[in-house]
Amino acid sequence: MSYRHPSRPSGGAWAASIVWAGLSFVSCGLATPLTIGFAAFWLRSGWQFLAACAYAFSTGIFVIAISAYDDVNDIPEPFSTMVSLMFVAAWIAGVIHSGILVPAMAKARPGITAPRPHVPPPPPPRPRPNVHHQTTAPSSHHRPGEPEWIGHYRVLQPLGRGGQGVVYLAMAPNGTRVAVKVLHDLVDETARDRFAREVDTARRVATFSTARVLDVSITGHFAYIVSEYVEGPSLEQLVRRHGPRDEDSLTRLALSTVGALAAIHKAGIVHRDFKPSNVLIGHDGPRVIDFGIARALDQVTVTAGKMVGTPPYMSPEQLSGEQVGPPADVFSWAVTMMFAATGRPVFGEDSMPAIFNRVLTFHPDLSPLPQHLRGVVGSCLSKRPEDRPTASDVMLAIVH
Repeated sequence: MSYRHPSRPSGGAWAASIVWAGLSFVSCGLATPLTIGFAAFWLRSGWQFLAACAYAFSTGIFVIAISAYDDVNDIPEPFSTMVSLMFVAAWIAGVIHSGILVPAMAKARPGITAPRPHVPPPPPPRPRPNVHHQTTAPSSHHRPGEPEWIGHYRVLQPLGRGGQGVVYLAMAPNGTRVAVKVLHDLVDETARDRFAREVDTARRVATFSTARVLDVSITGHFAYIVSEYVEGPSLEQLVRRHGPRDEDSLTRLALSTVGALAAIHKAGIVHRDFKPSNVLIGHDGPRVIDFGIARALDQVTVTAGKMVGTPPYMSPEQLSGEQVGPPADVFSWAVTMMFAATGRPVFGEDSMPAIFNRVLTFHPDLSPLPQHLRGVVGSCLSKRPEDRPTASDVMLAIVH
């Protein structure tokens, strides 16, 4: 990509442009086709080229007329008057036209680019596993084949891609920026109806620590859900860039996110995919996203042979195919807090069989957590869902 370097025209450029414009005047308009033609080339302008052709036609008629007769007085009327008027009009118009173009001609020629300043190459990206990665920071350009509109939302740029779908930053009709998630697997009417019912329930969730669900569509080419756009990195990105959270930050994170889970559970929803990339760190604090989607997709993805959730953050009952309820979210919340405290998934991020085995059998070391969080997080990591506290109980335990 070329780097344009805007600058003020030099004194020499202004002088050359004024001399160029004066040629039309001193040549009585005869040089106008050449000067405007040069302007068309210099400015890469089709309109200036057409103007040069018009001047050339008017000037050419005059030159042909006076060349055809030995004496100008021999040119018959009204041809003599018509040719004279065309010539004078072209002369005056050329002078005015050239004067108007002086500032544009004095500027640097379009398309000429200044050398790009040297920028040291960025460090090689840190390897990241793709089993739970979701990028939430906006990227810079549309990719080939991406939509420009989703419903009546104008797509600005992609935000992330995951197993459930693609998330785009978009502009609503009222000018508000929103996050639009297009879902891959809602291909039949039964799945779309189930999805619409679940999202309708999700819209009743208290919004103090969640991203509000604003709209949903199950008709047309795309099935999508629109939610409040939270500007900021995900918890996953924040920890990988800046390291584990300190005690105060971890406590605030734990309270806000478990409070969000309590509100989600109160509305009768199970998140089923609580993980660091689904916690966005906005300017007003953490926000939980993507709740109310997984249950609607559950039957579809299981039928298609896919897994609902992200293995390093899934509960034992999710991995075992048992009934999933709010305790599964509490388990995933505890694993997420361990990630925030250590900078790595507590059950690893290597092979799927190894992760599954650790989730089902391994009891992690809780010493990286602050003392007041160890007991409650430990109880949330119980392998049996009935032994885990509710999200509301966890919130009260942290406060007390």
